[in-house]
Amino acid sequence: MLMQLLLMLVEAVFGFFTMMLLARFLMQWARAPFRNPLGRLVVAVTDGAVRPLRRFIPGLFGLDLPSLLLAWLCQLMFLAFAFGIAGEFVSVTAQAIGVLALIALLETLRLALYIVVAAVVITAALSWIAPDSPVAPLFFSLARPFLSPLQRRIKPVGGVDLSPLVLLLGLQMLLAVVGWARAALGPLLAMA
Repeated sequence: MLMQLLLMLVEAVFGFFTMMLLARFLMQWARAPFRNPLGRLVVAVTDGAVRPLRRFIPGLFGLDLPSLLLAWLCQLMFLAFAFGIAGEFVSVTAQAIGVLALIALLETLRLALYIVVAAVVITAALSWIAPDSPVAPLFFSLARPFLSPLQRRIKPVGGVDLSPLVLLLGLQMLLAVVGWARAALGPLLAMA
């Protein structure tokens, strides 16, 4: 019981920091504005870790690679802790570390997909409820790269844009694939 509570607390801390790092990566990639309350929160939480790493790892094609690498490392550290206290590691081998690194990559992708799902849902809600909200440009910018290709192909029906629904369905399918891949890698870790 106590270990489960500890694991839940550690997962919440690492998950929050990973989500902030991924939000920073996606915001920079989508050229979303950081001059809003959420943008300032993301920068405040992640700046202490990202800035020093930028001296060693530069960005590539406008991508914030230090943020992405740190998000993956956060998931890797959490998974090592979680599997370690659960007794899943029989021995630390190169194969076990490789499998754990792949699982961390899938978990990082899963969290990034959740951010995109949230951005699309909030964008759709804000477009109806409060399009002039201070955070609306942030969410519109995050959702635009994913929605624009669909909006060019799917015409509005009765004045309603159905592209967010199509995108959410596609994202749910991607999340299912990531979940299946994650479940397939689990037994490999026990055999390593």
